[in-house]
Amino acid sequence: MTRFRLAQHPTTVTPPSNRSRNQRQGKSDRKDNRNSAGQVRIIAGQWRGRKLAVADVEGLRPTGDRVRETLFNWLQPLVAGSRCLDLFAGSGALGYEALSRHAVSATLVEPDGRAYAVLQQSAEVLGVPKSRARLVHGSAEHFLAGNRDSYDIVFVDPPFDYDLQWDTLAELASGHVADNGHVYIESPTRLAMPEILPGGFHVHKEKVFGDVHARLLARTDIM
Repeated sequence: MTRFRLAQHPTTVTPPSNRSRNQRQGKSDRKDNRNSAGQVRIIAGQWRGRKLAVADVEGLRPTGDRVRETLFNWLQPLVAGSRCLDLFAGSGALGYEALSRHAVSATLVEPDGRAYAVLQQSAEVLGVPKSRARLVHGSAEHFLAGNRDSYDIVFVDPPFDYDLQWDTLAELASGHVADNGHVYIESPTRLAMPEILPGGFHVHKEKVFGDVHARLLARTDIM
């Protein structure tokens, strides 16, 4: 199995200077996140309309409203009562959206200190019990190395500059995803998907949003 290396690549990174702002963030995401500067909106559920602060960290790219709305439409029969893992949390848009839609719990993993502090602030503002939101200050690699739990839904949206999506999936397939679990992969459209996915996963749903390719992977077709 291909091992992935994340220690040298934190979740929120400074992109190479020769990349344009559009390439770093993705055109569709910037258009979708025009709620206000430095904020992202929870779309539905318990905290519908509430806004989460976004840390001022170069390269942090929250999943846009249109992409999240489509994703959670795909997940609608599965979110309530699920245990979720947001491996590259950033703003927490995916993890807190899942909690708003009545996921039992969400673990949000984030190595950048400023982004992690904002995740803590958001949990306090929303009033999320610690029993439901577990915040982990560390890299995805270190978290998975010590993880003994399995999750029903895993969100994988790493920094686009480092192409970690498929190596991360290979690591997840070694026991971190529950039977009949689902993994969401968000990647730049330029990044090709492997011909054979690990762990028996297959693409269940997918859609392209400008420079962003959204895929929901499943082991069985139950939706």
